[in-house]
Amino acid sequence: MAEVLLFHHALGLTEGVVAFADELRRAGHTVHVPDLYEGRTFDDLEAGGAYAQEIGFGVLTERGERAAEALPAELVYAGFSLGVLPAQKLAQSRAGAQGALLLSACVTEGAFGHDWPEGLPVQVHAMEQDPFFVDDGDLEAARELVADAEGRELFLYPGSAHLFAERGAPSFVPEATDVCVERVLGFLAGLKA
Repeated sequence: MAEVLLFHHALGLTEGVVAFADELRRAGHTVHVPDLYEGRTFDDLEAGGAYAQEIGFGVLTERGERAAEALPAELVYAGFSLGVLPAQKLAQSRAGAQGALLLSACVTEGAFGHDWPEGLPVQVHAMEQDPFFVDDGDLEAARELVADAEGRELFLYPGSAHLFAERGAPSFVPEATDVCVERVLGFLAGLKA
């Protein structure tokens, strides 16, 4: 079974993020979900995004790195939207990474000053018309990341919701989430122990 470090999105550590983590736990995986917002949650992306900017993306990424320090090196790094920043940075820079799961976001491979590690598997999941993912360059970054590389996959789902896997939110898309979870569980089950 895999050990996963899952980072939340701009709404904070919501019940939807915990529900996603619990699905992975029910399959036998160990999932750690640190609270980068230190208890704050938001009902809409604009307010949550403003709070993230107030704290600073660098500070949030550092909080994610600190959360990883107390855990084994052999982790799968996962993140939703804003949480992709620490997840992707750790996957690219921390020795021992087992894989990465990037949901609703992807940054350019060179953003953290490290190439993607040779042989490190990754899945990127997003909606094909999500304006944040498409218009902000994440789709292009994801396509470059997975291009011609074994073990790197991009999954695009029909629709435009950004936080499509956020149970309980208006943006929740059950059908896409079910397929996403199935693919994530397959990814985790296929990792080398």
